[in-house]
Amino acid sequence: MALLEIKQLSIHFGGVKAVQDVSFSVEEGDFIGLIGPNGAGKTTVFNAVTGVVPPTNGTIYFDGHKINGMRPDKISHLGIARTFQNIRIYPKMSALDNVAIGLDSHASYHTVSAMLGLPHVRRRDEEIRKTCLEFLEQVGIVQYKDTEAGSLPYGLQRKVEIARALATRPKLLFLDEPAAGMNTAESLELVSFLQELHKNTGIAIVLIEHHLEVVMEVCKNIHVLNLGQMLASGTPKEIQKNQDVITAYLGKRRNRHDGE
Repeated sequence: MALLEIKQLSIHFGGVKAVQDVSFSVEEGDFIGLIGPNGAGKTTVFNAVTGVVPPTNGTIYFDGHKINGMRPDKISHLGIARTFQNIRIYPKMSALDNVAIGLDSHASYHTVSAMLGLPHVRRRDEEIRKTCLEFLEQVGIVQYKDTEAGSLPYGLQRKVEIARALATRPKLLFLDEPAAGMNTAESLELVSFLQELHKNTGIAIVLIEHHLEVVMEVCKNIHVLNLGQMLASGTPKEIQKNQDVITAYLGKRRNRHDGE
């Protein structure tokens, strides 16, 4: 069985069919792109998998577990992490403390023990700090460990968010438009970063992104949604040549890929 298996997923909001009969799978170690025009249903699919919205129909299996209807925290504990299109960090907290939040679900002591400052709590806190530093180093921003996250440049804030997601030790990472708000140079740097991250961790990644140059460079396979339905699936080269995708997503025939 695939790591993630989505079968005939439909999500309706009243009379609006946001997602209709979408099926795809993600294998361990995959790097998948999920693209489509605004309103195609991409983030809604993410929200269904992570427990934010309930599916109307269909089934979602992760690592052998049916996760329909599970709470987001339970799904996270199974091994799914995500970032958001709009960065969600604690701006007044340090980069290190933001990452530590991702480790909270693994805490091994009670509040009373923490208040008393018992030795095993201090040891655990030191372990958490060391682990957080490792994740910050993994995304290349360990030098900003004590800096308020909100004061960092946009691209570095995105890396703080990714480091926090990695701190939950996921088997599958959803990235929702990590290049949003970035210029071309920053987007190209993100490509290198994501390629290195995938190579070093082996984590399966599903990427939503409007910067097509990012998707085409980093993803092995791409699924295209349009009006809540699956329009096409294939390799980057196949998607670039697909006339349905060109018409629905790009709006016109182009000689080379570029963003919206």
